[in-house]
Formats: sequence, C-alpha cells, structure tokens
Amino acid sequence: MKVEPIINMKDIKSIKKLLVDQPRNRLLFVMGINSGLRVQDILSLKVSDVKDCKIGDRVCLKEKKTGKENVFIMNKEIKTALDEHLATSELEDHHFLFKSRKGQELSADHLRRDHDGATVVRRDQPVQANYGAHTLRKTWCYHQRKTFGVSWEILAKRLNHSTPFDNEAVHRSPMEEVEEILLHTI
Repeated sequence: MKVEPIINMKDIKSIKKLLVDQPRNRLLFVMGINSGLRVQDILSLKVSDVKDCKIGDRVCLKEKKTGKENVFIMNKEIKTALDEHLATSELEDHHFLFKSRKGQELSADHLRRDHDGATVVRRDQPVQANYGAHTLRKTWCYHQRKTFGVSWEILAKRLNHSTPFDNEAVHRSPMEEVEEILLHTI
C-alpha cells in the first residue's frame, strides 16, 4: 500500500494532542516529521545518542537500509518531546530510545501492526487517508517543500537519494544548506 504525507497542519497538531499522554509515541511522531529519517533509523537510536543534546546539536547515525552515514539536528520540537519522554520513562544510556515493553528495539513492523494502541499513525486517528510508518518521512518532505520552499535538490541530498533529473546539482548542494533545513519545526 502506498502511504501519504499528512498535509494539513491542523491534523498534525491533532495527532500531537492525541499523543500527549504517550511520550514515547509522541517523540517518535515528532522526530519522524521533523527529521526526514526513516522510521527504522529513528527506532535504532539509543538513549546515549541523544540524552545530552541541546537544540542545534547534530546527531550522527548509520542508515539501516543504505549503510550510509546520516545526521539529524536536534530542533526545538524534538528536544521538547525528548525531554518529556526521558522524564517519564526509566531508560538507561544503553537502552533503545524507543524500546518495547520487553526492553527490545521496536521495529517498523511493530508500528505497522495495531498492537495495544501503540501504532503512532493509525487509520482511526482524526485524518482519513493511507498512513503508515513512511508517512512521517513523507510528511517531513512535503512540508519542507510546500511550507518552507526547500528545493528538490536539497531534499534529495538530505534523504541520501540520487536524483535522475539533476544528479550534479544534488552533489553541489552544500551540507550547511541541508543541515539548515533540519532546524525547521513542523
């Protein structure tokens, strides 16, 4: 099934509100729509990777799908949701930031199942459309392009994609431009 981005900012706010009493799931949602990372890469983060970060700090990780290095910038939305999650959970540095009840790393498959209401983006939430784990990344892309006017070349560079329409332009995009857009908050 092809999934869609969440286009309406009111819908994003509604989902954040619905998740206010679920700090782990709220952090996953906020991190997904504010970083452009694949859910599987977000889920692989450990507490030690992010616990001492301040707004504007770079967090480096290795993409599971491609094996490439990638980063995200700790923006205000992510930092607020992270602090709430860490304050309400009993996590140690070596724990996964998003651990299951059994203490294991959550998987993207776990999010796709409707398991004890733990799915972050579900069809029964306020918006009716085809949503799934990849919706968070698509939402980030959509709003970077439509809300902030970020070029396709910068988005492709950020997503570690090569693009057939202008591969050379993607490689000329300065990393500073790519990292600058990671401070935009959705």
